[in-house]
Amino acid sequence: MESREKKVLHIAMFPWLAYGHLMPFLEVSKFLAQKGHRISFISTPKNIHRLSTSSSSSLSPLIKFVELPMPAVDGLPQSAESTSDLPIHKVQYLKKAYDKLELPLTHFLQHLDDVNWIVQDFASHWLPRVATRLGIKSVSFYIVNATTMAFFGPPSELRSGQRQRPEDFTVVPKWIDFPDFDVAFKLHEMVTHWDCMEDEVSDFERIAAAIEGCDFVATRTCPEFDADSLSLIQKLYGKPVVPLGLLPPVLQDDQSEDDKWKLLREWLDAKKEKSVVYIALGTEVTLSQEWMHELAHGIEISGLSFIWVLGNRQLTEAPDIIPPGFETRVGDRGLIWRGWAPQLRVLAHSSIGGFLTHCGWSSVIEALGLGRVLILFSGASSDQGLIARLMHNRRVGLEIPRDDRDGSFSKDTVAEFMRRVMVDKEGEQLRANAWAMKEIFGNVNLNNKYLDEFTRLLETWPALTS
Repeated sequence: MESREKKVLHIAMFPWLAYGHLMPFLEVSKFLAQKGHRISFISTPKNIHRLSTSSSSSLSPLIKFVELPMPAVDGLPQSAESTSDLPIHKVQYLKKAYDKLELPLTHFLQHLDDVNWIVQDFASHWLPRVATRLGIKSVSFYIVNATTMAFFGPPSELRSGQRQRPEDFTVVPKWIDFPDFDVAFKLHEMVTHWDCMEDEVSDFERIAAAIEGCDFVATRTCPEFDADSLSLIQKLYGKPVVPLGLLPPVLQDDQSEDDKWKLLREWLDAKKEKSVVYIALGTEVTLSQEWMHELAHGIEISGLSFIWVLGNRQLTEAPDIIPPGFETRVGDRGLIWRGWAPQLRVLAHSSIGGFLTHCGWSSVIEALGLGRVLILFSGASSDQGLIARLMHNRRVGLEIPRDDRDGSFSKDTVAEFMRRVMVDKEGEQLRANAWAMKEIFGNVNLNNKYLDEFTRLLETWPALTS
């Protein structure tokens, strides 16, 4: 009876302009569409094109992409529509342009008088006000885990709390009283993040407004991993906080092989089980040439086999990013891969034992979903430093030590920590802990249960909360 009476919803999705945000929003959209709900996925043309071409075979006809032209802003390159198109100090101009989407988005929502919900990101501080005026219910979906959200605190603290300088974020906040909680930023990480904040509206003000103005909050985590932090943020926010699960990616059982994967697979097939370190710093992290060379020398003297993926942006910004003679010296035990790589497929190969990662949440989820132990090297952007500390404390990897103030590190430390994680006796427990995490991070049924509960909440609101 209940299923026959269920109302088909029209849900608008409006993510922040970063691929690491667009993809989780799209995954949630796919799930909602599977349940029969209509989706309007709203972004700018370049982002829509990238998503639609990469996902066209798996998209429901119930998902409609809606393009809003990218507004022009002084300081923002004409071709830039996402964070991947920009150095970090220019992301502030992307936020200014994003704010200018308020008027065209409002016009779109007014034109469609049947939108029931809008799912928004952290940056659109103005959207709850628009949604309320139009009679549309709203969800603030944060693509981070609940521990990150707990660290930043309640909206009152975000707006006008005691933390006004980067230094203030290098200690555990007073409202977190969990035993052995040692998650905070390094100074160099917060200084880097300060560079990408927009002058008129800080990221903290954006998050506060989105939390205060929405009907409820959703976060990319699950109680099996994040129970204490989930309970805490519900108290801090004074409204429902719903876990969406970890949105683990599913490796498609595709018999066809493109040339890139064929080359990678053949190289991996020749290596021993769990002997190779996969190294990838994400699409947006760029280190100086000096630091990249130091990292390379550490990888070299570790003596371990590795695949090191260098993104197009890293190669463009520093053509001499790899030390002279490096590839010759490492020989067949190391493979430098230039450009995009099928990360999930590589991580799933039996030869991969560990992952040297920039600590992006999506990458960590992929690795632990396959039981790969982590060598943590924070990309110093967004919440990556907090994730590095959290995973180090959970004993599913070790963080490579870096200077708190400037982020510097040594090749000897890189080599030492790679070996400790991958082959030393000390790393046995880390490797076992990471392997056990598959039961949470790779459990599609478990994580879909939370998406089911989220969907049911949208369908029955406010009945389940009244």
